[in-house]
Amino acid sequence: MKIICIGRNYSEHAKELGNEIPEKPVIFMKPDTAVLKGNDFYIPEFSNDVHYELEVVVKISKGGKYIQKETAHKHYEEIGLGIDFTARDLQSELKSKGLPWELAKGFDGSAVVGNFFKKENYNLESMNFSLLKNKDKLQDGNTKDMIFTIEDIIAFVSQYFTLRVGDLIFTGTPKGVGKVEENDILEAYLENEKVLDIRIL
Repeated sequence: MKIICIGRNYSEHAKELGNEIPEKPVIFMKPDTAVLKGNDFYIPEFSNDVHYELEVVVKISKGGKYIQKETAHKHYEEIGLGIDFTARDLQSELKSKGLPWELAKGFDGSAVVGNFFKKENYNLESMNFSLLKNKDKLQDGNTKDMIFTIEDIIAFVSQYFTLRVGDLIFTGTPKGVGKVEENDILEAYLENEKVLDIRIL
């Protein structure tokens, strides 16, 4: 299983981090060992500034290479929500040196993956999702604000990586990312239904 992640896919999030709006999808990867087991996230000892990033996640149901945008919808049947935990201080240090981000993005437990739901139950072109930290809503996203749609992403990624059944694509986070502290509680909602509940330790 590959975990393929899209950076800067919401313009307001790119702006809040001082990044340019991309002309093509920004890609990074997480290893399968990044998937969080259970509902407890432990802040790693190498970071003092871990951020939550709530994202719509797509599960690939049909593999392929050089997939066309027009047929990309045939390659996934389910969507869900996930959290891309990011060691922002480490990421900033790596970026300043022109180095890859994987240490800041792919560490153990950095990919929260919730349950998956049939895509036909949602309007993927305008689907609301949100994240609450300690009952305060801090991220409030809608897929209509994506720079690159799910189909755009699948078509682009498959030019470089063969997609296989079970691969996950994190499609980017809206504005409102921020730091987590010990004892925080994160809750994620998909169209007002709670689908994730994570405790920070």
